[in-house]
Order: sequence, then C-alpha cells, then structure tokens
Amino acid sequence: MTGLELKSSSFSDGDEIPKKYGYKHGNENPPLSINGITSETKSLTLIMDDPDAKAAVGKIWVHWVICNIDPNTTEIPESYSLQNIINGKNDFGELGYGGPAPPDKRHTYIFKLYALDTKLDLQNGVTKDQVENAMEGHILEQAILKGTYAP
Repeated sequence: MTGLELKSSSFSDGDEIPKKYGYKHGNENPPLSINGITSETKSLTLIMDDPDAKAAVGKIWVHWVICNIDPNTTEIPESYSLQNIINGKNDFGELGYGGPAPPDKRHTYIFKLYALDTKLDLQNGVTKDQVENAMEGHILEQAILKGTYAP
C-alpha cells in the first residue's frame, strides 16, 4: 500500500478544516484530490468519521460514506455531485456529507479513501458498518487525510 494519496486544497493533513465545511456553517464537503489509483482499482470508497466523538457521545461519529466512486475520479469537488455513486447514511440521519460538529472540544476527523478490486453491491442509505463488511477482502490500497475542527 504505497501509491494512493488523498489531499485537500482547503487544509493540509493534520491542520484545521475551515469553518465553512462544518455542519452548522456551510455544511459543504471540502474539495478532495485523489492520486495514485492503480489500474486494478474497480471502485473507490470514502468514509469520514470522528473517533474523538466516542468520549462525548459514546461512539465514533460517521460524517460521510460514499461508495462505488469511479476509479478514474481524481477530484471530489466542494459540494460534490458525483454520478452513479452510493450515498451512505451519516450519523445525522442524512445521506451524503455531514460536516464536523464537535459538541465539546477540538476533534480530529479522518477521511479514509479505499481503492477496491470490485464495485460494492449496496444501496443508498447503507451504513458505515455495512460498507466495511462489504469491502472486506477487496481493499487494494488505503489513503488517509486528517483534519481538526473546534466548536
């Protein structure tokens, strides 16, 4: 697992995510760029979650789940509208992106991009757990981008 990269033009890995991407502000996804996709990749999956929420709300909070992203995709623009993808349900009970909204203090948000050797046979509204189960045994590479956000 070496070549896959996930970056954002809005923040560097480990830096603060701009306020406009927060759930209570603009609630637009930050722009993401993808590099290093291998020819074996049949689809991409992106999961964004907040492990720091466990202390505040008792679980890792899921903010974004999208599957079956075309492997030729090199960019997920701000306020994306990718075609023919599966939008999973976030922990706000919505499909698509739900921005950072820490209830207590600064949290770290993790964007995880997976290159898969298959398309996932799932439907809109799928949960993160269902996606992770479906990806088992199909992950070719993974890339991570972290950002922080404070209330």
